[in-house]
Amino acid sequence: MLALLPTAMFGQRNALVSPELNKDNSVTFRLRRPGANEVLLALDGLQTPLKMTQADGIWSVTTAPLVSGTYSYSYLVDGRTELDPLNSDVVPNYAYLCSVVRVLGPRSELWERADVPHGEVSHHYFESRIVKGLPDGRSEYYVYTPPGYDARASTRYPTLYLLHGLSQGAADWTTMGGANFVLDNLIAQGRAKPMVVVMPLGYGNVAVASKKPSDQDFGPMFFANNAMFGNVLLTEIIPRVEAEYRVVKTREGRAIAGLSMGGAQGLDIGLNGAGEFAWVGGFSAPVYFVRLPTVSGRATKLRLLWISCGTEDALLEPIRKFIKELHEDGYAVKQVEIPGAHIWPVWQRNLADFVQRLF
Repeated sequence: MLALLPTAMFGQRNALVSPELNKDNSVTFRLRRPGANEVLLALDGLQTPLKMTQADGIWSVTTAPLVSGTYSYSYLVDGRTELDPLNSDVVPNYAYLCSVVRVLGPRSELWERADVPHGEVSHHYFESRIVKGLPDGRSEYYVYTPPGYDARASTRYPTLYLLHGLSQGAADWTTMGGANFVLDNLIAQGRAKPMVVVMPLGYGNVAVASKKPSDQDFGPMFFANNAMFGNVLLTEIIPRVEAEYRVVKTREGRAIAGLSMGGAQGLDIGLNGAGEFAWVGGFSAPVYFVRLPTVSGRATKLRLLWISCGTEDALLEPIRKFIKELHEDGYAVKQVEIPGAHIWPVWQRNLADFVQRLF
């Protein structure tokens, strides 16, 4: 049978491996492009792409040791972006080509699947009256329910509304972030309370998903998108979730947080809404798109306001300034800074920290 034939019989082409995880947590990437003049590796967390070297038509590069977590990457072949043809781990994205490499730690990380009871992740579609640019008028959200959740039982669970970043989709918090495993593992360890997590498509206007901050019309479109999404969340998604799932229907039982664009949305909705959330978080949020609240922090009675950023993120100083202004307005802010750039390994650690403080 074909499956029993040795790899060597198929030659070097089938033996090529990429990405290859090395013992020191560095990663080697390889690409066969014999006719190319230049090949670069664009990897999350790097300010500039890495130059790859060529031998016999095979381009390769090995990174420095990487912190455990999930990274997206792509190749630039003579200026043209390509996925890694040797890697089937690909996550859809509205603006970028994203092959994925998952760097393991010295021990099992919270965002990795472990031998513990697992919750369920369900996918929902709904017709939106608000969101612009949906191909069929249907938006979507994912819902994580914890182990032991029973729709027929009387137990009601608190809810975290968890928002993704620009160009990402509703599935990113599970496919890239492993959010369901974070909850599974922390609940099993008794370090987080069982909760429902809702992960919606975070667009009021889908056209913004393919925009870049350097685009001339980005700012106004981004502001408008976030305002529209706030309306989608409050008038279309939350009512559906609270009608379909056994969840707590008070602000004390609702949290909101997100990364990057979703962090700005979570902070803006949590600080400027009608008090729907008592627990608010922002991970690496572009805070210049967040309105400073007009209500004094002492009047809001927030149970938690949690704002984080990586120490190598360009958003660090704006976030520090934003937190200072919140302090001056009477808000108690849990400020978190950890090593890292604007990347998933930072946000995976942010989520693990944040959910342990909820409810």
